[in-house]
Amino acid sequence: MNKNFKMVAKTLFGFEDILAKELKELGGIQIERGNRSVSFEGDTGFMYKANLCLRTATKILKPIATFKVTNEDSLYRQVARMDWMSMMDLETTFAIDTTVYSEHFTHSLYVSQKVKDAIVDTFRNATGQRPNVDVKHPDLKLNVHIQQDQCTISLDSSGRSLHIRGYKTATNIAPINEVLAAGILLLSGWQGQSDFLDPMCGSGTLLIEAAMIACNIPPNINRKEFAFEKWTDFDADLFETIVSVSMKKVRDFPFKITGYDKAPSAIRKAQDNIAEAGLEEFISVERVNFFRSEKSEPEAALHMVFNPPYGERLDVEMQDFYEAIGNTLKKSYPGTHAWFITSNLEALKFVGLRPSRKIKVYNSQLESKLVKYEMYAGSKRAKFNPDFK
Repeated sequence: MNKNFKMVAKTLFGFEDILAKELKELGGIQIERGNRSVSFEGDTGFMYKANLCLRTATKILKPIATFKVTNEDSLYRQVARMDWMSMMDLETTFAIDTTVYSEHFTHSLYVSQKVKDAIVDTFRNATGQRPNVDVKHPDLKLNVHIQQDQCTISLDSSGRSLHIRGYKTATNIAPINEVLAAGILLLSGWQGQSDFLDPMCGSGTLLIEAAMIACNIPPNINRKEFAFEKWTDFDADLFETIVSVSMKKVRDFPFKITGYDKAPSAIRKAQDNIAEAGLEEFISVERVNFFRSEKSEPEAALHMVFNPPYGERLDVEMQDFYEAIGNTLKKSYPGTHAWFITSNLEALKFVGLRPSRKIKVYNSQLESKLVKYEMYAGSKRAKFNPDFK
């Protein structure tokens, strides 16, 4: 019988709560929030399912050893004591990713080098030969995390970051990360309950993630491979079952998902990515300038999420741009919950509307705000007082 073990799901800043919720709904146990991470327990099948189905995780790590280290010699000895021959052989290529928060160790590359030395020396001492490092496409990817004097060695079950879904064949300048897009959508409350619009859709990432959430499609169903598929104990039949069961939970979506962009090149890229994801029946994209658009069905509820240009500095162009966002929402989009992300925090004052929510997130290294504007059909006063005329 498959036994449960501890795992750690890595995520982006501010997504810890929604990742914990995802894990709970997926069936994880012993869930604990950390800093840009959530720990949990499950069996091998759940590890496969977590990689396939979690929308806001970037990595699923399986810790295999934790020990105290205070210098390079103690690190080398502890790593050398581990049973590497049960996890790999001479033909297995490997790579090491290291994160260090410690006064004892200051250089992550140096720590990686010492761990590598301990592993290859273990094989050389036993066989006279050594396995090779392959940083680009290893058979086994290891994660080393040192916090002060505590070192944790983990197997990286994902490989390349889980934001690489496998559907994106074309991108625009500064495309939004797929995990960031999914997290923004979930923070906005999107579950497929109405029509959806991204009025500045670029290469279509928000549209695709919105459709997969609405239809309950596993976000990584188009991914080419996971690292665990190269492990010596990989259970192909179990993984196939996990994929089959997950796909049986896909649901129908009775509303419309639409993307606008004024650039023909962006429309073509979005169409290519949507086709690669197999979602053409759910998403349409049109060459439309948002500032000259209006809501297609004024009486219907609309959920809007977008990622406008931030600009390198606050200048006249950005001021006009953000004023135009506010004016367009106010005049042309009644009955709309409009969300957008920006790192240009000064520009928000020019929208001319009061946001009902502000959530701190990060787009890459940029501190950003996810803001919500509630555009009511009629006046806000009438919304809360039906007798008001």
